[in-house]
Amino acid sequence: MKKYIYLFLLLFVSVTAGAQRAKYVFMFIGDGMGLNQVNLTEIYRAVEDGKTEPAIKPLLFSTFPVASFATSYSSSSRVTDSAAAGTALACGKKTYNGAIGCDKENTFVSIAEVAKAAGRKVAILTTVGMNHATPASFYAHQPSRNMYYEIAEEAISSNFDFLGGGDVISPTKKYDKTSAPDMRQRFEEAGMVVARGLEDYKAKSADAKRMVLLNTRPNSTSVPYAIDREAQDITLRQMTECAIDFLEKGGAKKGFFMMVEGGRIDQAGHSNDPGACVREVVDMDEAVAAAYEFYKKHPKETLILVTADHETGGLGLAANGQYALDMNPLVSQTLSFDMISRKITDLRKLYGKKATWENVKEVLAAETGLFKTHKVTWAQEKALRDAFEESFVNGKVVFDENMYSSLEPLASVARKVLCEQAILGFTSTGHTAAYVPVFVIGAGQELFYGKMDNTDIPKKMAKAAGLKL
Repeated sequence: MKKYIYLFLLLFVSVTAGAQRAKYVFMFIGDGMGLNQVNLTEIYRAVEDGKTEPAIKPLLFSTFPVASFATSYSSSSRVTDSAAAGTALACGKKTYNGAIGCDKENTFVSIAEVAKAAGRKVAILTTVGMNHATPASFYAHQPSRNMYYEIAEEAISSNFDFLGGGDVISPTKKYDKTSAPDMRQRFEEAGMVVARGLEDYKAKSADAKRMVLLNTRPNSTSVPYAIDREAQDITLRQMTECAIDFLEKGGAKKGFFMMVEGGRIDQAGHSNDPGACVREVVDMDEAVAAAYEFYKKHPKETLILVTADHETGGLGLAANGQYALDMNPLVSQTLSFDMISRKITDLRKLYGKKATWENVKEVLAAETGLFKTHKVTWAQEKALRDAFEESFVNGKVVFDENMYSSLEPLASVARKVLCEQAILGFTSTGHTAAYVPVFVIGAGQELFYGKMDNTDIPKKMAKAAGLKL
């Protein structure tokens, strides 16, 4: 009997010794990225690649060995907001919509804070404001996500090593509307080096102890949509590579934790802008590729997880009873509808009531392919002409408002026409209760099989990393 006990103990010890803890942990959050956003992007990529038959071109993260899904409801609603969902993914706790890292009775601890306390380096990155709801959930504890200045103050006290985003939301005004010292200056006073863009990072990072990396456009709190990007704009992949470089500087003996958010997937969903949406998913996948390159160098010690906080837009693939999809309209779209709206506004400012229907058609043809590479039905052209008559000729300009954008009437109608031509649709300009995807590779990946709740995700990540959350 003792012989079998010894053999069992020997086997147990050998298996335990062979199990690797995740020394390096990457958590990617596609804000608003439901299962259909992933699916649409893979179909889009196949068409963009020239495939004409039904096919997909997989994203890197969708090829990871573990693919599952999770629920996302909050403690106050079956449909979560980003603050409650971010808190669940950061802290493993449910809270009410709008709360950051706490509920009405308790303050929570995030996996990033636990990692930092254990001696690991920490980076928090996003394409939206660095003190927006999702990134804030990893370092802040506030009863309202709108307490932007107070949240940014906690970015300082977190002692996290690297923070990145478009810019600081409300950098000079507190929640009570009183003026306050510019938060970027406060970062510098606290010993955090602030860089704008890739070249500025390269120039300043060598001697920095803590770093804040922001977009090159100081008047924009978000990094531009990938579809609108210009040469000087930093990408999420570049931000991720900078963070890896910075955390490895001087050695990361105990490892690191990094959260990377593709925040503008959500904003494209709120705007029901499919062309911008798919390119944001691709943009995040390229950031995942940077982490994957690191993983290939440290495969036994690295964990990469890709998930979402919720789905945005209620995206449906195929509409009006048709058994079809056409991605060519999305491939032809060259700008986000935010930017197309600005171009129409510029046209109005330039010509006023002297603007012609042909002027408008030129803009739409150049930026969406409508009237150029895609035939427009009589009904679709009538809807566009009606919007032109109402806004340009009659001067009744009623913008189509959603959470993150305000579209010219003509841009709003053109967006609907493009969706009709792509044969897809949105049921909402807000969040939905749809399941969110979970893709995992690396040390501890076996913990993530099967359906989960969003609160399970950071707990499993902590377990894989040998941390206690």
